[in-house]
Amino acid sequence: MFRKKIDINNPGKTAEKILAAARETFAVYGYDGTHVEEIARRAGVNKATLYYQIGDKDTLYANVIHQVLGNIAQVVAQAVARGKTPAEKLRAYILLMADAVDKNPELPPIMIREVASGGAHLPRVAAEDMASVLTVLLEILEEGKKKGVFNDVVPFLVHAMIMGSILIFKLGTPIKDKQIWLPEEIKDRDKKLPGTLGEEVAELVLKAVKKEQ
Repeated sequence: MFRKKIDINNPGKTAEKILAAARETFAVYGYDGTHVEEIARRAGVNKATLYYQIGDKDTLYANVIHQVLGNIAQVVAQAVARGKTPAEKLRAYILLMADAVDKNPELPPIMIREVASGGAHLPRVAAEDMASVLTVLLEILEEGKKKGVFNDVVPFLVHAMIMGSILIFKLGTPIKDKQIWLPEEIKDRDKKLPGTLGEEVAELVLKAVKKEQ
């Protein structure tokens, strides 16, 4: 049960060590395969300290996801507010989501497992963080529709386009690079991205949602 929510901006040195170890462990083994003893070992603390600083396994998992998604929710709202047009705001939104994945490499495997399991272990605080981020996206798309520059689209489908592209590309690239059996025509088309992943995803999504003038 989620008992304690850490201040995501100032967790304290010991709590931060524990959360960092928990992020690594959950990313490698998933929720079901993770044991508190392993997190404590990686953090260099005993179980009593771990429980005192943060709490049980559910609490650790909730705080690991909240530390990332909570920060994203705060930063994305501030960045989007600086955009002058719906297109600028949507681009800023996508770039920040891609940047968050780059800065938190443990996030993709954790979130992909949650998607695959139907959110079996997704804590409420994380769902609330995700709702905050999705609300920003919804407001951008609604503004674009009202101003006649965006098509009437399904917000969650656009979210899936954004996050699905970023997460699958990040996780799939190492697998693709190992496959020597790929057809030559696919290898020939497999070129380095001209821009960052965030920039490329932003271009694709904007083309999909913009109305033809």
